[in-house]
Amino acid sequence: MSRVGRKPVAIPKGVNVSLAGGQVVVKGPKGELRRAVPQGITVKVEGQSASFTRDGDSPPMRAKHGLMRALVQNMVLGVTQGFTRELEVNGVGYKVEVKGNVVNLALGYSHPIDYPLPAGVSCKLEKNKLILSGIDKDTVGLAAAKLRSFRIPDPYKQKGIKYVEEIIRKKVGKTGAA
Repeated sequence: MSRVGRKPVAIPKGVNVSLAGGQVVVKGPKGELRRAVPQGITVKVEGQSASFTRDGDSPPMRAKHGLMRALVQNMVLGVTQGFTRELEVNGVGYKVEVKGNVVNLALGYSHPIDYPLPAGVSCKLEKNKLILSGIDKDTVGLAAAKLRSFRIPDPYKQKGIKYVEEIIRKKVGKTGAA
């Protein structure tokens, strides 16, 4: 049995977990999330917990077992607390603006980049920090990764867009011929 998959997911008060048409539906104070249940995985909601079982013992089935439990746990956390991801923009002349649902980036290219945020993701700007937040961990993480990919951090000049908790080690450049 999967160590992760066999642990039940605790459902806090104010959160409703149900099954509808092969999907797990989680409703809470911040919103509603849906996720399809893969073949061979059974979800049982009993009282204030949800448990997961699998039909077979093949490696892909074991992987789906633990994955489904982790996804439902993230859905429960998302509708109660939400998720945030912070990005830091470093570089001379690099500018970021948030206009409604669009992030406008000036990152040293010949043109500005307009990135429309996915549905369910909001963005705040504090000095040089972008704070993305939402109830779905996947979409918040993907939006943060996409924004970071527009100008990945440079280890030589220490410029670019990086996660706040990320540490970029400075590399020394070439030394001149003596």
